[in-house]
Amino acid sequence: MTEHILDELAWRGLIAQTTGEDELRAALSEGPITVYCGFDPTAPSLHHGHLVQLILLRHLQQAGHQVLPLVGGATGMIGDPRMSGERVLNTKDTVTEWVDRLHAQISRFLSFEGDNAAQMVNNLDWTGPLSAIDLLREIGQHFRLGTMIAKDTVARRLASDEGISYTEFSYQVLQANDYLELFRRHGCSLQTGGNDQWGNLLGGVELVRKAEGAAVHAMTTPLITKADGTKFGKTEGGAVWLAPDMMSPYAFYQFWINTEDADVVRFLKNFTFRTREEIEELERKVAEEPFRREAQRTLAWDVTALVHGADAADAVVLASQALFGRGELEKLDEATLAGCAAELGSAELGSDALVVDALVEAGIVKSKSDARRAVADGGAYVNNVKVSSVDEVLGTHAALAGGWYVLRRGKKSVGLSRVI
Repeated sequence: MTEHILDELAWRGLIAQTTGEDELRAALSEGPITVYCGFDPTAPSLHHGHLVQLILLRHLQQAGHQVLPLVGGATGMIGDPRMSGERVLNTKDTVTEWVDRLHAQISRFLSFEGDNAAQMVNNLDWTGPLSAIDLLREIGQHFRLGTMIAKDTVARRLASDEGISYTEFSYQVLQANDYLELFRRHGCSLQTGGNDQWGNLLGGVELVRKAEGAAVHAMTTPLITKADGTKFGKTEGGAVWLAPDMMSPYAFYQFWINTEDADVVRFLKNFTFRTREEIEELERKVAEEPFRREAQRTLAWDVTALVHGADAADAVVLASQALFGRGELEKLDEATLAGCAAELGSAELGSDALVVDALVEAGIVKSKSDARRAVADGGAYVNNVKVSSVDEVLGTHAALAGGWYVLRRGKKSVGLSRVI
């Protein structure tokens, strides 16, 4: 007997709350339903938090249900209220540009062909023509101020010195109206989102009930945290972005491969589509052979391939090996090398620059005397070729794609340089 999709999602740690689990289970069992999840263009890229929602939608689509990824061309002009204060409102042109970028990102994760093809929707299509009178008269009448004020984020902002603007306060009305419109247009009966969106999701459920007399559902995913309880997904550069021009595939891969043993099995369930048997086998290897880090390598490759494609994942694996002398640097393309340079550190030097100067400028050694010592000890390399003299010129070596040189001291200290 095929496992129910809710049981599969629960095993993967992808369910935090639902409205009436028995009713939702029955609806999912009776036949294909239509599901939506919203993504606001408040930045030029989605991040790891959105990745959880995209993976959830993909699981539901693979189970036979139709999914509607919604890019908020309207709600993105306002932004969901934050604990920290008012958002800076982006221009309409900026939001439009970011909508296009998010469309391209989301399209990688779902199938837009077949009997249950995904369909991209934009809430600007129905919110844009909506007049203020219609919003207040047709939608606003179903909302009670006490309920709206009681929402955690709103309550905290009201208690702060800054308060909250009517613009951000009204966000929950617009999001609820999205559910109503998608119910009317597509028969949508399930909205998903992060657990911090629970209040907004319930607002949509209530609006459909009051306006149409229909029962619909909501389901949230938990906040993903590390085993020690700290927040997951922060790097020195900020969020774990899905766009390659904001976080290179190399840096993205390195983020995942550095997962701790205590977290890796859970993240394999959350972020990959490996089977239960495969994950259980990797769990055994974490316990018995943690030094091999096979689970981390599997996680990093799977998530990188999911976000950036299998070719990019293979390229960064090759780069990870070649940079440290275990592969052929000549096989790396310019984009991969540039991503490595952004992550590891790099320097641009003149054509007559010495290798010892390049080692210092790339941050591999602290001083020129350290660089000379590395050369003398036989521990300095350019493109994995040992440097034989402190007077060696960087430009005498054959450059890699894009004019890059890989500099290394010993087995672990690596950086890149380019001659200009």
